[in-house]
Amino acid sequence: MNAPYDGDRGQGAGGAASPGGPPVPPDAGQDGSVPPDPYLQHAYDDDPYRAQDLTAQDPVNEALYDRAAHPPPPPGTYQEPAPLYQQPPPAPHAPDPRIWAQTPPPEPAGPSRHLPYGDRPATTQFVGVDDLVTRASDDRQEPDAFAHLFRDQEGSGKPPVPPQPEPAPAPVPAKGGGGKVSGLLKSSAVMAAGTLVSRLTGFVRSLVITAALGAAMLGDSFTIAYTLPTMIYILTVGGGLNSVFVPQLVRAMKDDEDGGEAFANRLLTLVMVALGLIVAVAVLVAPVLIQLMSSTIADDVAANSVAVTFARYCLPTIFFMGVHVVMGQILNARGKFGAMMWTPVLNNIVMIITFGLFIWVYGTSAESQMGVDTIPPEGVRLLGIGTLLGLVVQSLAMIPYLRETGFRFRPRFDWKGHGLGKTVKLAKWTVLFVLANQAGVLVVTQLATAAGKLSGKDGTGFLAYSNAQLIWGMPQAIITVSVMAALLPRISRAAHDNDPGAVRDDISQGLRNSAVAIVPVAFTFLALGLPMCTLLYASSGTEAARSMGFILMAFALGLIPYSVQYVVLRGFYAYEDTRTPFYNTVIVAAVNAAASALCYVVLPARWAVVGMAFSYGLAYAVGVGVAWRRLRNRLGGDLDGAHIVRTYARLCMAAVPAALVGGAVGFGILELVGTGALGSLAALICGGALLLGIFFVAAKKMRIEEVNGLVGMVRGRLGR
Repeated sequence: MNAPYDGDRGQGAGGAASPGGPPVPPDAGQDGSVPPDPYLQHAYDDDPYRAQDLTAQDPVNEALYDRAAHPPPPPGTYQEPAPLYQQPPPAPHAPDPRIWAQTPPPEPAGPSRHLPYGDRPATTQFVGVDDLVTRASDDRQEPDAFAHLFRDQEGSGKPPVPPQPEPAPAPVPAKGGGGKVSGLLKSSAVMAAGTLVSRLTGFVRSLVITAALGAAMLGDSFTIAYTLPTMIYILTVGGGLNSVFVPQLVRAMKDDEDGGEAFANRLLTLVMVALGLIVAVAVLVAPVLIQLMSSTIADDVAANSVAVTFARYCLPTIFFMGVHVVMGQILNARGKFGAMMWTPVLNNIVMIITFGLFIWVYGTSAESQMGVDTIPPEGVRLLGIGTLLGLVVQSLAMIPYLRETGFRFRPRFDWKGHGLGKTVKLAKWTVLFVLANQAGVLVVTQLATAAGKLSGKDGTGFLAYSNAQLIWGMPQAIITVSVMAALLPRISRAAHDNDPGAVRDDISQGLRNSAVAIVPVAFTFLALGLPMCTLLYASSGTEAARSMGFILMAFALGLIPYSVQYVVLRGFYAYEDTRTPFYNTVIVAAVNAAASALCYVVLPARWAVVGMAFSYGLAYAVGVGVAWRRLRNRLGGDLDGAHIVRTYARLCMAAVPAALVGGAVGFGILELVGTGALGSLAALICGGALLLGIFFVAAKKMRIEEVNGLVGMVRGRLGR
């Protein structure tokens, strides 16, 4: 009844296996074929997938499958898969050591700026295998097997544990990183705020001096006496202190075991001794110095007597200027930038109070008609003591800031063999640099005082030139100087590390960031210089105020090359190259002196000082061309010139139509209302609002990157 077991087939009676092949079933036919098993027939007839393509098992795909477009491969064409982990074929040639033996580039100190997928270094955390292994045991199992049920019901995960913040590594932001820019902006903002307040109070001081002494011979006499200490200070040690000693202090802090404190004490002691000797000599030869400054004043007996008396009160300020600057540079090298910019405010306040008392006692110049032959000795003494007291207060105010940083001054006279000789050698060229610069100033002083006396009009002499230059230089001192004072220690470190790329990038950043404000302000002076001066110097008389306005307009566009020159020279100082700035300044001073002398000879005395103001900017435009080429060669032929020139050109293109519209509106208001205080204020407000509005709209349409960044930063600050 049952089918025989397959293992028994071909065995038993008559069923022995064939010796030469497989066992033959007993029911095989003559040809060896086996008839179908009746028990297996029709067992898989109702299989729905037997006649279908194995690549289309899904009914939907089966309906859509195109068999004609995908025929099966012909027999014998199947490619065997390549074995995995096979060694690569040997190279036909030996490896070239010039290629594989090259030194790899140094790895950056911090996270790379060029991160994939736009990741930011400040927010991206890189986790490696070691981190995964070491932190794998952080999530420990609860000792209670049913504790997870309670946690799930509570929905709080693990029990609350006080967070233990991990010490984050000190960020080293790459170029353009947020930390670098934010630190620079913070330092620049502190310095700019202090410089702004200092310049504003200094401007108020200038207004009070002009109101008290007038814009005639008496005002010129005090201005020359007040300017003389600054010139002598800069000629002797000021230039070296401002530019050479910052890199030296940075290197001393980096290399010396005591953080540069001994070097700073030696430097401060040396400067105090040198300045004390300079002050003693200068006070003795004060009449000679007045003669060098202005032969026009020296030839007038009354004016010379007043100027010499003022000078002997003012010359001791040289000592306190130097002490203040050295203390400020020590603070700058330690990363404290605000004190040096804020303490001059105290000096300005003392002088404002002093001249305010003078006006309270004697009245304004327009009321008293006081001149060099009528000013009382008590008035000269009051102004002289107040001027000296201001610098004393300014210097003493630096001491608390130094104590806060841990610096204690201890006089040290062991100057030999501690690097000061190298510093003095470097400062030698800076002194020559300042000497060449002050030689040009000396020529202008002589010519301006002579032109003022020849013209016989107020506001055409040296005081008018100085007042207009004070207004003109405020943006550069507030913006450019603040930015570069924060950048100079960093540029010095990059130069010390022989990284010309970083030096180039910082200089480019300083130029472009300062240009956002320098360019529109320069065009503002050109368009609205007249109402600006008629408003500010109305106390000196309408004629003198208008003359100062024309001088300011002549200065205006020279602010752009003047600011660029200041930034470019910082690159040479970072490399301790003071010789190149000296040669460059000789060129600037020569052009300024020659052009000023030409204006004095060619132009009428009424307009000679206006021409000298224009010559000042022209000289710096020539100097920028020379300095730019030399610094570019120093940095390997690349100073990011295309980017910088494009930024300045686009800013000027946005400022030209703004200045045309704003200036036209301002002059129209002056013609309608007059040059009084009300008309000047209306012209300045309306013209200035239109000028700045048109400039920022045009700059935004032109998509100037620096302007958009400034607007975004301001919006972010206001949004907070």
